[in-house]
This record gives sequence, C-alpha cells and structure tokens, in this order.
Amino acid sequence: MRCSVLQFSSGMRAGRPKIGDQATSDVVVRLRTPEGRDEWLYCHSTVLAAGSTYIADRLSDAWPTCQILGSRYCVEVYCQELDLSSHVTALRLLYAAEPCSRFGVRGALGVLQAAVSLGCAQIAAACAGYIEAAPWDEADEEEILRTVPCLGAQYECILARLRPIDPAPVTRIFLSAFRHATRSSAAGPARELKSAAQEQLEYMLTEDDDAPLIALDNVNVKSQVKGCVTGLLSRFSDFLSSILTKNKETSLVGDIGELQLELHTFVCDVSWACQILSKLEMMKCIVLYWVGVSSDVVEAIDAVCPGYDCLKTRLKVVEVSAKVLEAAAFGNIVLPTEKRHHMVNVWITFARTTKSLIVQANHDDDDGDAETPKANLDNEVWQCLESAIVSIVLTLPSNSQAEILSEWLQSKHVRYPDLTEAFEAWCYRSKVAKRRLSFLSNIDRVS
Repeated sequence: MRCSVLQFSSGMRAGRPKIGDQATSDVVVRLRTPEGRDEWLYCHSTVLAAGSTYIADRLSDAWPTCQILGSRYCVEVYCQELDLSSHVTALRLLYAAEPCSRFGVRGALGVLQAAVSLGCAQIAAACAGYIEAAPWDEADEEEILRTVPCLGAQYECILARLRPIDPAPVTRIFLSAFRHATRSSAAGPARELKSAAQEQLEYMLTEDDDAPLIALDNVNVKSQVKGCVTGLLSRFSDFLSSILTKNKETSLVGDIGELQLELHTFVCDVSWACQILSKLEMMKCIVLYWVGVSSDVVEAIDAVCPGYDCLKTRLKVVEVSAKVLEAAAFGNIVLPTEKRHHMVNVWITFARTTKSLIVQANHDDDDGDAETPKANLDNEVWQCLESAIVSIVLTLPSNSQAEILSEWLQSKHVRYPDLTEAFEAWCYRSKVAKRRLSFLSNIDRVS
C-alpha cells in the first residue's frame, strides 16, 4: 500500500505564525463529532481567513454567532468521526508555504473532502491534481467513485480514466489484440502478450452485469475476426499435414516433444477461437472447418500423443468437438447427412477412447502420487458432447442410426457416450414405421 502519511512543505515564510501557538493565537477552531469528540486547534484569523472561505465567513461581521472563548474567537466545525483527522490535516496545510501533494490516494481523498467542506480552494486543487495523476488500486477506485461525484462538477476531471471510451478506439484495440491472439506461438514476452490478449478479448465480449465492449453485430469486426481465424485454421491444417506426412515417411520419435507442444498450442488456440466465435455468432466457419479435418485431427493425435501421453491435448480436442457438435445439433448450422454421420462416428470413438484413458490415468495416479491433479474436463462439457451426439444421431436416416447403435452396443465402453435415449427413440420409430408411413404405400399403389 502506498504511503498515506501527509508530508508538509518544510519552508515557512518569515514571520508566518504556527498552528497551535497559543501565545499568538486569536482563534480556536473546535472540531466536533456526533460521538462527542472535541478537538481544539489554536489558530490565527489572518491565516484561516486567507485560506478558508468557510471560516472567513464565520469570522466576519456578517456572522453574528461566532463565539468568544476567553479572549479568542471560537469557530465550531462539525464533522464525522472518520473525517476528523482529514479536517485537522486540511487546517494544518493552511500554514504550509505551499500545499504539498505527496500523500496516499485515500489520504488525499479525505483531505480533499475536508478542504471542500471548509472552502480551502488551494488545498482542494492540490489534492485533486494529485489524485488525478496518481496510480490507483481497486479499493482506491471504489472510494473515489463513492466520494468524488458528491464534491461538485469542478472535481469530475478526477474521474477521466474511469469514463466510458468512444467505440472507435475500442474497436481498434479489439482488432489489434485479436491479431496478437491468433498469431503463431512465440516465446517470452510475445507469448505472454498473446495469452493476455486472449484473456482480455474474452472478457470484452462477456455479457455479465455490464454490456460487452464491442457491438456483437459490428460487420467490420466480424470480417476482420473471420480473416484472423481463417489464418489460424490454415496454419493448423498445414501443421496437421506435416505431422501426417512425417508419420508416413519417417519416424516422429526425434521430434515428438516439440510436436506435442505445438499441437497442444494449436488446439488451445482453436478452442479459444470457438469461445470468441460463439459470442459473435460466427461458429459456422469453424464448424465447417472442423468437419473437414476431424479425421486428420484424430490421426495426428494418435501419432503424436499415444496412450495417455498429452492427455490435456486430447481433452482440449474433446472440448472443441463438443462446441462444434453443439453448434451443429442445436444451432443454425446445417450440415449434409453424410457429414453429420461422419462427425458422429469420428467423435464417438475419440470421446470413448479418451474417457477410458482418463480412467486408466486416474487409476494409475491413485497408485502413485496422491497429490497429482487428475486430468479431466468439467462434467458439463462431457454432458454437452453427449447431448449433441444424441441429437445428431436422431437426425440421421434409420439405417445409419442402426449402424451407430449396433457398434455402440457391442463396445466395451458402452457407458460413454450414453446413447440410451437415441436407442429408445430408434426402437419406437422402427416399430411403428410401417404403420406411420402406410399412406406412402397407398399412394404408390394409386400411382
């Protein structure tokens, strides 16, 4: 926390009186609180009248209620208990040759409130200038937002850094950050910038208590985002092709570590892109892409991440596939029958294999280091994937459904995905099919 102790200027004008000097004091300022505190400050009318309009008014002939205390005038000032020290500080600053502004933000804020209350314009201006220029933490910001709007329009300049920004700079920052977020992985500061850009872009588009910073229907933003994502997916395709080519022509053993890391980075980037495209209602481009590369992705994973090596990468692939299948099952993205059939076949097998690897890995962890975190996805992701698979299966022709269900029932991993709902619907549809569609036979006979 920054220093909150006020530092006064050490230089005093020659002959300038000092606060608290009873021998020369002609005014007592009594600071009183509702709790009964009563602080007496021995002051000088010339200093107070010059620096505080509030006290100057009370010392004037126009203010007949000024009391006499001994041989001194007495000015009573009422304040809250928490504001007492700030009022004392403000009165002491009247005796400084120049108001000094080297103090903590919340200390300055308290003195600013007291200075405004006492009509100490010079001290208030010094405090406002310091607060406006100083760095703030979150607690400072909350206190400033609570306090400054009540002080008057002349102090609203303090709030400049918290005011809403114009849309044009927001759009420029968003698009620049998006380019960093979709660039190839780099080391050091560039990688940190990429990670920060991805995190903040997601936050900018999040609908929570506040509206997103970017209009979700901005055509220019969508166009440039699509271009960046297309570049990312193109690089991913080239990487998949290079893995598959190397795997066929030579052994991957020597390069396996670097390939695993690069594959994981690409899959994480694609998963992040899904989050953004979903918020912008642009999932169609990534759904169509993922349908086309599904087999290559699975083949590359099997080549680079055999067994339960790189289980985190497999789980990221499951995450992407869940988002894609969900968009195809429940969104407005229409896929031809053969592509839906292909997607379901590929990802049922992959999800089933990954689930069994998780069980195996976690079983091995139970036998080893109990403190090692277990790899898995949130249950919601698995449920989302399973629900999307069931929905897509039920859109396929009856014979295609029968083929998928037959393979599922014969699998030893029948527990995931659970296609019971699809199985029940297929049984019912198949049993009543002839009766329900008998009118087609009648039409054929008439024809």
